Formats: sequence, C-alpha cells, structure tokens
Amino acid sequence: MPTVEPFRMDDLSLALTSGPNGYKIVLRDMDIYGSSNFTVTKLKLGYNGAPFEAKIKIPKMSIEARYTSTGVLIILPASGNGTFNANLADILATVKGTVREVNKNGKDYLHVDKLDVDLAIKDARMSVRKIFNNNRILTEATNLFLRENGHEILRVMMPQLRQKLATVFKRVANQLLSNVPIEVFYSEN
Repeated sequence: MPTVEPFRMDDLSLALTSGPNGYKIVLRDMDIYGSSNFTVTKLKLGYNGAPFEAKIKIPKMSIEARYTSTGVLIILPASGNGTFNANLADILATVKGTVREVNKNGKDYLHVDKLDVDLAIKDARMSVRKIFNNNRILTEATNLFLRENGHEILRVMMPQLRQKLATVFKRVANQLLSNVPIEVFYSEN
C-alpha cells in the first residue's frame, strides 16, 4: 500500500485584509499530518453513482508550510517569508461523493468519481517562524494576529482548503481502492 502521510498540498493564497496594502499570505509546500488518524462516526454508503456520506472525527491535525506575506498587518509593513505551523484539534469532517465499480484484469474495484470535504474545526493554533529576517517585533505581531484571529483565518482558508483536501483525499482513496478488489469488502474473514 502507498504511504498516506504527510498529505502534500501545493499552495493556498489568502487575502486577509483588503485595500492597496492589504495583507496577503501564500502558503507553499504544505505538509498535513494527523488526518489519517480518524474515526468514522457515521457512514451512508452509495454504489454505482449513488452518493455516499461519511462523518469523520480527526482528533488533531498539523500543517507545516513555507510562508510568504505581503502588505500591512495591523499598522506594520509585514512583507516577508518563513515557516508556518498550524495545530488543529477536534475536527469533524463531512465527506460526500460518488463511487463506481471498475473492472481491472478481471477483478472489480471501487473508484471514487467525486469527493467533497467540509471541515468544522473547534481549536486552531497558528504561528510563524523565521520571518522578516528574524525581526522579533514583526514575528510577534504576526503571531499575535494569528492567535487572535485563528478562526477568521480558517474561514478565509476554508474554500481553498476544502477543494485541495478533496483532491488529495480522492487521489489517496483511489490509490488505496485500486489495490483492494471489491470482493475483499464482502469476505466473511
């Protein structure tokens, strides 16, 4: 079986404030840890195009990324780059989609055609390091902003995050399902 962690995402672009000097962040080379440690709390199966739905609890997840920012944060010019870290906890993911059966080498396998992901995150802690040429004042101001506005930042991130996670999860699910014939799911052993 292929390894599933860390999940790798290319980038997220966020505009956190508007205007000509609006504060913008780009997160690149994102590695996501912890999302493979989950519990399915509800499952409604679908088959051959019928939709499925799952509710999944993820106790904690962390994100590590390269960070680039431009613009003004609070009242300080805050353009720079460094590393970004987010620790997310108590996550409920709602996963919806469709699967179909495909035949490969005389055996039937499941294939995910469509996948949507929605996330409800109760606890979010974010921080940056090694930014602004290690300027302690700008780094602390940015971290204060992230601490005080973590859920608002998540709200801004969520549309892109949902789309990118759905793409990654669909690819991983299809990698795994392509190695397990349907008959294994129905075996009594």
